[in-house]
Order: sequence, then C-alpha cells, then structure tokens
Amino acid sequence: MITEQNITSFSEQCKNIFTQIKRDVIGQEEVIEGAVIAMIAGGNVLLEGVPGVGKTRLVRSLGKVFNLPFSRIQFTPDLMPADVTGTNIIVKDEKGNSSFEFQEGPIFSNIILADEINRATPKTQSALLEAMQEHTVTVMGVSRRLAEPFFVLATQNPIEQDGTYPLPEAQMDRFMFKIIVKNPSLDELMDIVSMTQKTMAEVADAACDGEQLLEMRRTANAIEVASDVMRYAMMLCSSTHPDSECASEAAKKYVRLGASPRAGQALISAAKVRALMHGRFNVSYSDVNALALPVLRHRLKLTFEAVAERVSADDIVNMIVEEMSQRAGIAPEKKAEAEKPETKKSGIFGRK
Repeated sequence: MITEQNITSFSEQCKNIFTQIKRDVIGQEEVIEGAVIAMIAGGNVLLEGVPGVGKTRLVRSLGKVFNLPFSRIQFTPDLMPADVTGTNIIVKDEKGNSSFEFQEGPIFSNIILADEINRATPKTQSALLEAMQEHTVTVMGVSRRLAEPFFVLATQNPIEQDGTYPLPEAQMDRFMFKIIVKNPSLDELMDIVSMTQKTMAEVADAACDGEQLLEMRRTANAIEVASDVMRYAMMLCSSTHPDSECASEAAKKYVRLGASPRAGQALISAAKVRALMHGRFNVSYSDVNALALPVLRHRLKLTFEAVAERVSADDIVNMIVEEMSQRAGIAPEKKAEAEKPETKKSGIFGRK
C-alpha cells in the first residue's frame, strides 16, 4: 500500500539526487533525469552525442551519488567478449595442482559505462545481451548472477561512422531509453570551464545507496496504472506497427518495423517513476507522452521513403503521439490539467 508519506519521501529523495549530480554536471537536465529514471525503473540507457559533452563524468557522478561501484569499458575493434565478461584462468595451489578459477571481468559492477559501444565487433557487443536483460553472465556453461542494482549506460558517436558496427535490433531493444546528448549553451560552457579550472574531480556526495535505490524501485512498481492510461500507452506502442489494427498514418508511411513489447514495459515502468518524481499517486497521459520519445525513437526501423524525405525517428514519434492523443480524445486542456506548471517547466524530454 503506497501512502502519501512514501510519495513525499520518494520525491524528496529524487530532489536530493538531482542536487548532488548537478554539483558535477552543468546543464544536461534531460540526460540527468532520464538516467535517474532509468536507474530507478531498472533499465539501461543509450546516450548518443559527440565526444566531450560529459557522458563519462555523468556516470562517475552517478556512481558517487548512489554510492555504487563503477566500471568503464572502452569498446574497440580488438576487444574480446572475455575482456568484458571475464574468463577461467589456470591457477596452481601450494602443492602444484592446477585448477580453473574464474576471473571476473569489468561487467561485474553496479554501474557500467560502455564507451563507444558501436566500435566493438558484434561478437563483443553480444557479450552484453545476457547481462542487460537477465543480469547474469554465463561463461563455459556456468551462470553467475550480477550484483543488484545493475545498470548499463552506453555511448555512441553519431558523426564518425568509419570502423563502427551498428548495434543489432536485439541489443537496441534492451535499452530502456535512447537519449540525445546536446552541446552545452554558451552560459553552460562558461560554467563548465570555470568549474573544471578548480578541480576535475567529482565533488558530489552520496545521496542514496543501492538498497535505497531498490526500495525506490519497489515503491514505483507498486503504483497502480488506470486502465485507460494503460490502454493508451499500449496503443501508442502498437500504433508504431504499420500492419497493426491501430496503426498510425505515420507508421503506415514511414515505418517498416515497430516497437516490441519491451517498449510497452519500459513506457509503463518509467512513467510510474516520473509520476512519483512529481509527487503524484497515479500515472497520467502526460507521463506517457513525455516518455514516448526516448522509449520509441531507437525501436523503429524506417522505410526508404522516410530516409528519402529526411523524416527522422523523432519526427515520426511526435506525429504518432499527436495522432494517438487525438484518437484517445485527450484534449489540450485535459493534458494541461494532468501536467502541472512545474512539471511543464522541467519537461524532461522536450515534450510539454
């Protein structure tokens, strides 16, 4: 049973987390809030942005704020799966007898930064599949459980594509969010340079530990979702399929393959966290619409027509959300009522 005290405690905890992270990271509010929502909801995040915009610093800061171990894996073409998961090595005891002993790889941590993930070969990329979904690692037939909470934050450069290997659909689908990391504004750039002139080290204090994070996740999971909101969220995901019974006009024209059921799970799980962050007992239509972009943008396979007309996945998701809102009869004033002014101001993914 969720009480008002639980809601207040959850909201205050989130404010404290954001306050500490912002001591290390200037700007990038969408990225920060998206990463925190995914961590609480139990998902992984794919960050797309040019080098030097603070992706690694954000993950290090998250590790300090949540008081969790952090590992960075630099993905390169010569990286092997064993370099990620670990492998069995031969060791000798005092009597000279040999035996196999498992040497853990960097994946055995709570927060993983998979830096430039698309630079590694598909063989190495696939080493993350089991860890991201089942939170286990299997080596030579033996499965080992990863410590909870477990969170993968992967980065990729959208500009330089030479020598890269695009992530397969199965791996893209395992990311709860794909968030675009933009360049800082002039004022933010001035603040960044001023801050790093004093120290390059992270100064954030711990605001939450692993057990508290898991408790916040359990609290979010216990939130009820109204049947109408649930149906709308599932209709939003289903409408991305051009052959679906509720296919949108944008999907029929621009989409070859739509979102999987994981998108529906991610949308509801994240919407619960977002509702609690804003001190609400229930998930609203505004929560679903605000999270549609990061949940769906990387799960759509576009047609040649979309590429020829330069229609991006973000454009298509926005068109789908607009069309589905009209179908569901969500009037503008109803959306405004569901989303308070302070929520609009912080609109974490650019949708008001």
